[in-house]
Amino acid sequence: MGIRVRCQKEKMLIKGLHHNAYRCRDSEETRKFYEDFLGLKLTNAFEIEATQTGRKTNVLHSFYEMGDGSSLAFFEAPDRPFEFKKQHDFDLHIALEVSPDFLLSMFDKGKKEGIETRGISDHGFIDSIYFRDPNGYVIELTAKKTDFKGDDKIENNPETVLSHWQNKKTMRTRL
Repeated sequence: MGIRVRCQKEKMLIKGLHHNAYRCRDSEETRKFYEDFLGLKLTNAFEIEATQTGRKTNVLHSFYEMGDGSSLAFFEAPDRPFEFKKQHDFDLHIALEVSPDFLLSMFDKGKKEGIETRGISDHGFIDSIYFRDPNGYVIELTAKKTDFKGDDKIENNPETVLSHWQNKKTMRTRL
């Protein structure tokens, strides 16, 4: 708790998200989904033939830029084992903020193009739709509701909520 309080008082050193990186089966099918379907621009790609420690490898690293300058990135590493599977929303999903109009147009586009499309889910302060990318990841597009009073941060004490959760979890395991 002391470290957390100290960090809140000091200037935050982490400026924001630069990129999240995920594995992909095939860089071109990934590009088609993220650039052609979602509209994220492919801004960088490079091959990695050796690690910093000199180990030989064969990897392509590609980056798709979002409106805030951060990126979603992918590694295609055909020589390295990886279990590609359809992820469950609770296990892993990537949520991207869009406008309400764009959300509706992407819902129609997903259905029309035969991409697995779910929604529109009303979460109170946001509406969301869900796609599955070619690698099995769930992609959530979310739009803030224009008629919602307040912001998307729930007014609560997160430490109290977490403590309550831990206590409930402990009680369940004792039963």
